[in-house]
Amino acid sequence: MTKHIVGPVDASIVPRFAGIATFARLPRIEDVDRVDIAVVGVPFDSGVSYRPGARFGPAHVREASRLLRPYNPAQDISPFAVQQVADAGDIAANPFSIDDAVREIEAAALELATRADKIVTIGGDHTIALPLLRAVAQKHGPVAVLHFDAHLDTWDTYFGAPVTHGTPFRRASEEGLIDLTASMHVGTRGPLYSADDLTDDTRLGFAVVTSEDVEERGVAAAIDRIRTRIGDKPLYISIDIDVLDPAHAPGTGTPEAGGLTSRELLRMIRALSDRNIVGADVVEIAPAYDHAQLTAIAASHVAYELISAMAPRETHQTTAAAES
Repeated sequence: MTKHIVGPVDASIVPRFAGIATFARLPRIEDVDRVDIAVVGVPFDSGVSYRPGARFGPAHVREASRLLRPYNPAQDISPFAVQQVADAGDIAANPFSIDDAVREIEAAALELATRADKIVTIGGDHTIALPLLRAVAQKHGPVAVLHFDAHLDTWDTYFGAPVTHGTPFRRASEEGLIDLTASMHVGTRGPLYSADDLTDDTRLGFAVVTSEDVEERGVAAAIDRIRTRIGDKPLYISIDIDVLDPAHAPGTGTPEAGGLTSRELLRMIRALSDRNIVGADVVEIAPAYDHAQLTAIAASHVAYELISAMAPRETHQTTAAAES
């Protein structure tokens, strides 16, 4: 039986600058019967260690996503036609208590998972990755984590706080949420507190492709290392927008020079379309530091490529054959 799928608002009927700013002008979750992928915002940034403002990231990315179109030629797929994607609004989290917020985000993600097969989350700071991974692990067990970021985010504490935007993957590793044989950071760079940071990170289960590795060996070599490391494990992709160079994403809380280009990041995501992606997040978009929506445009395209990479290829091939 053919599934009825509700797609984005037709830009030839309602101009892109008009109407409700859902992600990519997709239907709201309450307006569809079933959901394959839910796009949800988490406007929370109480875990930041430097520049705040990522709580305004979800709205900023939705606004920039108005220009996304239905067909993705780079992946040769129409991601909104072969799966039901809907905007689930925002998860409300306590801005005054990190502990309460983490519990609320996990509970909301678990509830949303009863309505959607997969969730793509727009942050918000990187603290939110911990409760999201807790929710994903309840369904899939320990998952391979592919973490695009300028930073390791496996530090122990800040000012005695064990859960911040710099610690989620240490806590996730300690809690058994990640697959220690298949997880990886990509795009890390810049100064560390000491060499022990790298020793700790290896012990916690991560391999690393640095920004310098991409510069020296190229994107294709980085993709080979990523795909080999992940294998066929259930994969959660977590993307801090500061993995991009500040020239491509100035609107973020802890920028570091020497990052990836948006083209490099998008190419790496596209190379994962045959992997078992079970969830993803795009975080740390801080609009107060953005210019001409550069960061939001990059983040909206990253989310679009993630949704495209999650699309069922068999359905697409059958549809394409029927149309030819």
